[in-house]
Amino acid sequence: MDGRNIIGSEYIETANRPFRAINPNTGLPLEGEFYPANSNDVDAALKLANTAFRTYKNLHKDEKAAFLRAIGEEIIAAGDTLIQRACEETGLPAARIIGERGRTVTQLNMFADVVEEGSWVEAIIDPALPERQPAPRPDLRRMLVPIGPVVVFGASNFPLAFSVAGGDTASALAAGCPVIVKAHSAHPGTSSIVASAIVKAAQKTGMPEGVFSILFDSAYQIGEALVKHPLTKSVAFTGSFKGGMALNRFASERRVPIPVFAEMSSINPVILLPEALEERAEQIAADYAASITLGAGQFCTNPGLLLCVRSEALETFKSALSKLIEGSPSATMLTSGICDNYCSLSDKILSQKDIKLLAQSKTVNTEAQNQAAAMLAEVPASVFLESEIFREEVFGPWSLLVVADNINQLEEVLEAVGGQLTVSLISGEKGVNGYESLVSKATDIAGRLLMNGVPTGVEVCHAMQHGGPFPSTTDSRFTSVGATAIRRFVRPVCYQGWQADMLPDELKDGNPLNIWRLNDKKWTKE
Repeated sequence: MDGRNIIGSEYIETANRPFRAINPNTGLPLEGEFYPANSNDVDAALKLANTAFRTYKNLHKDEKAAFLRAIGEEIIAAGDTLIQRACEETGLPAARIIGERGRTVTQLNMFADVVEEGSWVEAIIDPALPERQPAPRPDLRRMLVPIGPVVVFGASNFPLAFSVAGGDTASALAAGCPVIVKAHSAHPGTSSIVASAIVKAAQKTGMPEGVFSILFDSAYQIGEALVKHPLTKSVAFTGSFKGGMALNRFASERRVPIPVFAEMSSINPVILLPEALEERAEQIAADYAASITLGAGQFCTNPGLLLCVRSEALETFKSALSKLIEGSPSATMLTSGICDNYCSLSDKILSQKDIKLLAQSKTVNTEAQNQAAAMLAEVPASVFLESEIFREEVFGPWSLLVVADNINQLEEVLEAVGGQLTVSLISGEKGVNGYESLVSKATDIAGRLLMNGVPTGVEVCHAMQHGGPFPSTTDSRFTSVGATAIRRFVRPVCYQGWQADMLPDELKDGNPLNIWRLNDKKWTKE
């Protein structure tokens, strides 16, 4: 673990006053000093990345794939040192960190497979039609190409899978873009260990100098400077709504605006249909108590909103869920700031009229710092519709039960919540037949629709969509998890009438991944 910034393969110690990580369990500083970067470091990292881009974007796909796999191997090689440091900096148990390390390596290997397979570039060929009347058609060939240096912001709640070598970095490198990571100040030691693993992998696989850099900062100045630097071509961020919108504003105010792919805020509504509660109220309560409290509720897919219609079965559900919430112990939150925000925002919501606290954790660990008690509150749908405060994300083990008088009012509530990463529908044996309007409204606001499941747990695969309409993300057309996350960092280029031997390999005649659009307007492989 090294507290210096890394620009390419060079470790840089600035004259800025260093900071230290804090153990959220104890509130005490951890070993190691980390040096905040300065504006010169930002400029050096972006210039080196831009130079690396000229080489890296043209490397053979197998070389990029080997680099991605090597990163995973080096992360595994870091062993218990990485696991222990991540636990100390986050308060998360070792089993969670080990699982997250596995997910991180899985993502890297998945993108290596995607790069090797090659169809992600969407190579399309419209062959020339010289005899066409009234005018001939030229030879047209289109594919996706990388855009240039990408700035990635490490997330607080996933020190590995959404951080230095997480999905944003993996997908950007897979696309052919160098990466500059702004390390999260809550887990700088973990970030440093992983960054060193990436540097080792780059050196072992012969990657160009500057394909990866990492900069530390305990405040916000370096993040702003990275976004505003003229050589930055895109930004990836996972965090708060306030933080994401600030980065989006910086990017839009540039002389040349750039895209910011920010995952920001989601309360992930869960629709409890009446038939489901009549059939299995207690089982649903058990499933959702576990989901609400998982990881102290510090997931972007935490089920923060439970929507239902008043009924006798609802009372059974409320009683069962309340008992489970009361029986859940408090948990350590990632940072004192996150814990303070959880407490202040939940208190603010509970101070509103006609809202009732149904349950709260009764067992609180008084020997540890930054403890969050799980909470379940209830509000009538009519009151929910009157105030936007109930639609704010409470980041932590919190869920709000919204009770409607009928399905029509439930639909009004769903329309009011805005864009979400997920919407879950909990149905009875007959499914959602008869609820077509409700399903349609859910589809309008969600990036991922679940039936009879919990939203926590995001599978890393080709079909995953982790991103939804605003305010959950800044661009709902893309995902930050899964194979298609690579599309955030590319743009299409069309080659018209191009010299055959100078075409990219993906667009040359005979490549089995080419898509031909023939005269009958049917898409077929070559």
